[in-house]
Amino acid sequence: MSVKVIGAGLAGTEAAWQLLTRGIPVELWEMRPGVKSPAHHTGDFAELVCSNSLKADGLTSAAGLLKEEARRLGSLIMACADAARIPAGQALAVDRNEFSAMVTKKLEEHPLIRVRREEAGAIPESGITVLATGPLTSPRMTEALRESREVGELFFYDAAAPLLYIDSIDQSKGFWASRYDKGGGDYFNCPMTKEEYDGFYEALIDARLTLPEDFEEDRYFEACVPVEVLAKRGPKTLLFGPMKPVGLEDPRDGRRPYAVVQLRRDDKAMALVNMVGFQTRLARPEQERVFRAIPALAKAKFARYGMVHRNTYINSPAALLPDGRLRRAEHVFVAGQMTGVEGYIESTVSGLAAGINAALAYKGTRAKVFPRVSAIGSLLSYIIEADPENFQPMSINFALFPPLDDKIKDKKEKNREIARRALLAIDAFKIELDKEFNATG
Repeated sequence: MSVKVIGAGLAGTEAAWQLLTRGIPVELWEMRPGVKSPAHHTGDFAELVCSNSLKADGLTSAAGLLKEEARRLGSLIMACADAARIPAGQALAVDRNEFSAMVTKKLEEHPLIRVRREEAGAIPESGITVLATGPLTSPRMTEALRESREVGELFFYDAAAPLLYIDSIDQSKGFWASRYDKGGGDYFNCPMTKEEYDGFYEALIDARLTLPEDFEEDRYFEACVPVEVLAKRGPKTLLFGPMKPVGLEDPRDGRRPYAVVQLRRDDKAMALVNMVGFQTRLARPEQERVFRAIPALAKAKFARYGMVHRNTYINSPAALLPDGRLRRAEHVFVAGQMTGVEGYIESTVSGLAAGINAALAYKGTRAKVFPRVSAIGSLLSYIIEADPENFQPMSINFALFPPLDDKIKDKKEKNREIARRALLAIDAFKIELDKEFNATG
């Protein structure tokens, strides 16, 4: 008997790996490439859609702590991300094609896995299952979720930024640097004067949009708001958001630009760059017209246009038990962004937790709740304990952690102490987990 894992995104592949490394056979279902999603481009596992960045990587950031916990628990996604890493200052960014290909190869070559390239259109009625179909869940599975009133399907809109060919960028009109010189010159910066910014701003707010059917204006997760939506909040909103010039000095004149657009490397070959923070729902011809108003991008060629798509998530506080199982179908563990965690690494650790608990269930052992003081435990606790009447997707942040016993005024020092406490708890949790699996055989 094998455990079914439905969905081979970040959560599903991580769940599958946690099962496989504990000697448990897995049947991994993935509908791509036969059934396509609105945002994916390949049939590879763990394809990164919106960005190639897994956020900050230091222990003074909540995202960095979450990644370190995942590493200590044997995460496949983190191992592949570290191997496919490309320069991005203090962030962990990857060559997205190399990363996905590596995850796919690791899993397909494992002797205990069976990969089924077909759509799973219903929640299995029996057998231990990890449901990780992701925010781009197929219409058939979405309908199956709707049929369970307790699941209470919800949604929000997500958007992706354009990818540009680096050889089409006029590098004489910009400079390579990271903010405050942290991490080296890993970003290409496209500076703008006030006059250039004003012209760009007017073009942006007047541009024509491409929208999905039944679009509802206010249903964006705040971290994924399109650049044109931000712009309509006020002429200077972008100057405090994706176009903020702080921490940057143009070496050509030694001055801070009025506004700046940052481009981040997207592959190891340095052929592609991502427009940081420029997720958009502009129509394709408008993207070319508006973004080429940025002086360094006047002749830019697009490898991929920005896009908007609908992300599905369930009402986890109402639908899930504390260990991630469906209340009305306790053989099913739910993982990934469909639970309401928001972000690549957040989705990964949700899958990691589901895989570990599915493995425990397979061995006939009780599933576990992760330590509340850990980043994983804090994030998953929010998903379970939030108000079901006002549930919204959540990224990892230090506000989710229990307070420290002692008050620490310095923010960085406080974050370091939260991280120290969290890693001690995760290390102890791993020791107990290993003992449990060794005892059950």
